[in-house]
Amino acid sequence: MKKQETYNEEISGDEGFAAGDGYPSCEGSPCDNVAGEATSEADNVAAAEETDPASRERELEAQVAEWQDKYLRLQAEFDNFRKRTLREKMELVQTGGAEAVKSFLPLMDDLNRALAAIGKSSDVAALGEGVKLIAQKFSETLKRQNVTEIEALGLALDTDLHEAVARFDAGEEKRGLIVDVIQPGYKMGDKVLRFAKVVVGE
Repeated sequence: MKKQETYNEEISGDEGFAAGDGYPSCEGSPCDNVAGEATSEADNVAAAEETDPASRERELEAQVAEWQDKYLRLQAEFDNFRKRTLREKMELVQTGGAEAVKSFLPLMDDLNRALAAIGKSSDVAALGEGVKLIAQKFSETLKRQNVTEIEALGLALDTDLHEAVARFDAGEEKRGLIVDVIQPGYKMGDKVLRFAKVVVGE
């Protein structure tokens, strides 16, 4: 009988342990604080997620305003640069033209003196020498402006430099060659200012 009673007590003890009497309870312990902190943190995260789109929108609006300001400033700077460049280009053209004209003024003075001498002198030879000097001075002035005469006489026709205005029967040996220059041509550097008008042999 004692053994039976002991066994029943053991069974009763096991049932109480299975029911949870054997585990420590969290009630009134630090477990409650941990659960509360976790719930509070989750609430904060949810609140942050709810307010984040509005904050993000304000940030994007600020960035858009900043880029718009940069764009307007850049556009204004480019417009000023374009106007300044155009003005400087016009001034450069005017200044270059003025310098070229200025270099020809002495030639005009020489021509006026030659015309005055024609009415006072009957020495044709002396007048001819004066005109030759003016022509030589004029040629030197053109060279200083990088203007040179296009070579033509005796050369083969080059349509990039010459303009054939007539053809002349000059024999087999001069076929395709320039036999006469009606009007000389000029170029400034590599740019043709005026084509040489020539007669070509055939």
